[in-house]
Amino acid sequence: MARQATGTGRTALVLGATGGVGGEMARALAARGWTVRGLRRKQAAEPRSAEGADGIDWLVGDAMNAADVAAAAEGAALIVHAVNPPAYRHWDRLVLPMLDNSIAAACANHARILLPGTVYNYGPDAFPLIPETAAQNPTTRKGAIRVEMERRLHRAAGQGAKLLILRCGDFFGPRAGNNWFSQGLLTPGRPPVRINQPGRPGIGHQWAYLPDVAETAMRLLDREAELGDDAMFHMDGHWDADGGGMVAAIARALGNPGLPVRRMPWWAVRLGGLVVPLLREIGEMRYLWQTPVRLDNRRLLAFLGEEPHTPLDIAVRRTLAGLGHLPAQPADMPEAGRCIPDRVASCLQVSAEPSSAVIPAKAGIQET
Repeated sequence: MARQATGTGRTALVLGATGGVGGEMARALAARGWTVRGLRRKQAAEPRSAEGADGIDWLVGDAMNAADVAAAAEGAALIVHAVNPPAYRHWDRLVLPMLDNSIAAACANHARILLPGTVYNYGPDAFPLIPETAAQNPTTRKGAIRVEMERRLHRAAGQGAKLLILRCGDFFGPRAGNNWFSQGLLTPGRPPVRINQPGRPGIGHQWAYLPDVAETAMRLLDREAELGDDAMFHMDGHWDADGGGMVAAIARALGNPGLPVRRMPWWAVRLGGLVVPLLREIGEMRYLWQTPVRLDNRRLLAFLGEEPHTPLDIAVRRTLAGLGHLPAQPADMPEAGRCIPDRVASCLQVSAEPSSAVIPAKAGIQET
């Protein structure tokens, strides 16, 4: 699908452009005509002539270094903050200083910060259907840090910076390798011989296909003048009503509907978390697989009229191809004309029967 060059003449700095979320945002911005700068810690291994092939002007620097971020952000109208510490080490100590650097750079340039938000901010008092106005009372350490991140961002919105938070479910996509889809449901680095099921049977879960997330962000940025200084939107993405839809879509895409499905061994995650920080973080998020947690996208629908939405089977096939489990698929863009229509409130209730255009058929779960 052809895209208008709505970003022509504007510059964006993407922190985390080497990752799945930041990379998707950077490529989408470049396709929209933005001048895109990406900050990375090391010089690329490829020849310099090949560095700009993705439309990104790569700069060497560290998001932990305020001077590096300030220099990279000079003249930028947008800073995408999609960066995490290397290998998630010392996440609790490094995340807020990294964000402070982005805030300082945004204030200096009167730029907007785009933050991909998470559901970690919310606790059970906001479940099961979460609007943007819901109270943020997290029950985990990671959630508390996320709340503090957003508190600082909202405060900065009155000090020279502008803010756009786009909150989504669990990410998956062709170029994203560090997420529940690629490392939880599937076994990294191995051909799929089974699918892991983290959730309880019958418990819904929300997913976000990264090309759709990036397209949604672009459509919001296209209407910069209407966003105001402090904007927040929730995406619906792919709501898996009973927790078996994503598993079934993976099996269909692999052409093996009988592929074994195994309940995730949470006991092993807890045990490994004693020595591996990432596993400890994963274990802390188990509650999101034990109860339905769904973001309410009615504000987004009212603003855009529709939510970019690639059908689940196509999104899963492209993701599996990107992970090397299937042959290459067509371009990773939302299908033309395939968007989530504006729906009445009852269709957004977790207990409601969703549209067949959004939710795939149910799949059985094998207990082992």
